[in-house]
Amino acid sequence: MLRLIFAILFLLIFFLISIPLYLIEFIIGRFNRRAMVASSQAIVVFAFRILLLICGVKRTVIGVENVPKDEAVLYIANHRSYFDVPVAYSCIPTLTGFIAKKEIAKIPFLSTWMRFLQCLFLDRENIRQGLETILKGIEQVKNGYSVFISPEGTRNQGKEMLPFKEGSFKIAQKTGCAIIPVAISNTDEIFENHVPWVRKAPVVIEFGKPIYPKDLSKEQSKFLGSYVQEIIKEMLEKNSKLL
Repeated sequence: MLRLIFAILFLLIFFLISIPLYLIEFIIGRFNRRAMVASSQAIVVFAFRILLLICGVKRTVIGVENVPKDEAVLYIANHRSYFDVPVAYSCIPTLTGFIAKKEIAKIPFLSTWMRFLQCLFLDRENIRQGLETILKGIEQVKNGYSVFISPEGTRNQGKEMLPFKEGSFKIAQKTGCAIIPVAISNTDEIFENHVPWVRKAPVVIEFGKPIYPKDLSKEQSKFLGSYVQEIIKEMLEKNSKLL
């Protein structure tokens, strides 16, 4: 119970501190948008690391060196918990915006930070709006910002991953950017497995080797979602031994 209370108190304090920070970030953005994104990401990463510390999360991070540092990429990850984003965002090495469900855009404070960070909001029920979001993601990669997406479309707490939505991969197919498979293990043990309590847990996040669409065979390109999902599945099976 204490971890939950301390986590809530920290978030409340952070949101209060955010009010003057918004003004600072807005001013920075008027002169240099990329500098605004970088400073906003540094602030949010710091906050996420404190939150994970409070919640007793012990991270094992594997393969960050696989991520190209001088180009935008498309991160493709499995999705098991609300804590996936703090765990992933606290260790990604590139300026990155997440694609999140549209409902999050209604959450005060959080949605403002997400907009500073180039995050995009997806309406899963509206095909046209979903296409527009993917097109925005393509533009962001062309502008040098990485995109992080969970193609399962929702949190999955079953043993097997949900099928990956192939539309998520259009960002890489249209830009030629690298796809970075991301395997996140055991984050549901922090919260979802014993709602409403927060409990300490070890988690593993692994960044796989970059996959460039131009290097794939015709068969791999045709079923790109399944191809990448199989790589993530193998990573998850391997990393289960570390928990």
